[in-house]
Amino acid sequence: MGDNREITNFTALNSHRCVRMTRGGKIKTGADGKANLVIKITIIALLGLTIIGFLTFDYKDTNIFTAILDTFVNAGIMFGTPRLSHVSFSGAMEQLLVTFALATLATIFGAVIAFFASLLCAKNIANPIVANVVKSFVAFVRAVPTILWVFIIAMSSGLGSIAAVVGLTFHSAGYLTKAYAESIEEMNEGAIEALKTSGASFWQIVLQAIMPSSIRYMVAWTFLRFEINFANALAVGAAAGAGGIGFELWMAGNQYHDLRELGFLTYIIVIAAVLLEVIATKVKEKAG
Repeated sequence: MGDNREITNFTALNSHRCVRMTRGGKIKTGADGKANLVIKITIIALLGLTIIGFLTFDYKDTNIFTAILDTFVNAGIMFGTPRLSHVSFSGAMEQLLVTFALATLATIFGAVIAFFASLLCAKNIANPIVANVVKSFVAFVRAVPTILWVFIIAMSSGLGSIAAVVGLTFHSAGYLTKAYAESIEEMNEGAIEALKTSGASFWQIVLQAIMPSSIRYMVAWTFLRFEINFANALAVGAAAGAGGIGFELWMAGNQYHDLRELGFLTYIIVIAAVLLEVIATKVKEKAG
């Protein structure tokens, strides 16, 4: 009788999954058959569209096999024999610092704005109507690409570092507001309710309950955004005329057509990104 009850419970819990028995008597579970079918059809359709795209693409009399071979040759020149020709090593490092400065300023400004905005859109501490309005505005800010924000700012302030920093800040603030608000909403509400009951003010709740519980996640999200801003600053530096190593990368590839310099600058960027990741990991560990 007990075995039958266990089988019934097992069947009920796995009614949405395909349960099979192997020859060794082990139970194998899989996703529902309809879901598997939809996934397979989607994959086949995407593969079919990819093949059709390659077959119908206008290559403009370009031999695709020759182009692939030339790509490998160029990659070998770029990464096999890197050297600086039009910019010195000290100049490249100076431009790398400019890129770091763009990313740092945008992250700091974005984080400050996002912290206060998150207090207005976290549903467990903010007015629901205000929270919905702020979240809608933040969603709009995030929907606009970073480079477009840069161009919008550049139309009023002109090309340069101001347009780059402000444009990066817009998207950073939208991104971090959502992340901070979710961190606040996921915290234990018992501490908040206890402070409200004892008559604590809004800022006392923020400092004594929200910050201790959410600071680790906020730091992690902030450094993640800093890494994204560093990558964006490479493109923005060239597009907005803000300088930085991204501008030197663009000049080497589009003006000088110097593959060796392009490879050397790429190595510098990769090493900087790896060091940035190591430092970010250490800071996140200390914050936790």
